[in-house]
Amino acid sequence: MPELPEVEALKDFLTGHLVGHEIVRVLPAAVSVLKTYDPPLTALEGRRITAVHRHGKFLDLATGDGPHLVTHLARAGWLHWKDRLPDGPPRPGKGPLALRVALETGEGFDLTEAGTQKRLAVYVVDDPRQVPGVAWLGPDPLADDFDEARFAALLAGERRRLKGALRDQGLIAGVGNAYSDEILHAARMSPFKLASSLTPEETHTLYEALRTTLTEAVERSRGLAAGRLKAEKKSGLRVHGRTGEPCPVCGDLVREVSFSDSSLQYCPTCQTGGKPLADRRMSRLLK
Repeated sequence: MPELPEVEALKDFLTGHLVGHEIVRVLPAAVSVLKTYDPPLTALEGRRITAVHRHGKFLDLATGDGPHLVTHLARAGWLHWKDRLPDGPPRPGKGPLALRVALETGEGFDLTEAGTQKRLAVYVVDDPRQVPGVAWLGPDPLADDFDEARFAALLAGERRRLKGALRDQGLIAGVGNAYSDEILHAARMSPFKLASSLTPEETHTLYEALRTTLTEAVERSRGLAAGRLKAEKKSGLRVHGRTGEPCPVCGDLVREVSFSDSSLQYCPTCQTGGKPLADRRMSRLLK
């Protein structure tokens, strides 16, 4: 799933390629992708894009005093830039294509989604805050006003485990499964540690890991073309998606805990005092 660093890089890429250009066509190829009906998609046509914003994991294309095109790429969605779009409209229901946006230059982009779980979402709204997922977002962890005191206040009384708290978009916007693993590895903390149990020193360590991990990921992705961002994300991860590989810090093997529809990765030596965490799904299978 694209997370804050990749969506931030997409925002920068699209700012350079879209701002000042006119949308001439918005062509849906999958009916399920569009989550709003008023304003219609056609309300975007003939308008110039004036800015591209990011709200957590949401991309927001603004058209001045016109509507916004807001997109959430979900787990398997992606944006593909085209220097020249194919002639003719896309064929609905054929392949992973979900939506096409064409500019007056003949350039544009496709939104695609792989797999069978269709969660990619597109909204046409007068105000991004009309999108439910945007309206309840927590603060952006890279914002200038997101200081350590604010972070500590968010965690105070938080009874969930750190892994779940970091992934909660209503608590902190933009962090998902991959970067929560990376942040906790950098902080040398167990993903199962209770957020409310952190000492002031641990809160400071986690705050620094959060900001540093995300900032470094954004810098690695900055300036890359949209098509290269997935590979850059994967190459920069230390533990996430690297089960069975040696930890780059201590050399211990990276372990995994599986859930119903996802998994987390961690280093026992760095994060749990050398003790492997119980894989609850595997434990149930072995009973």
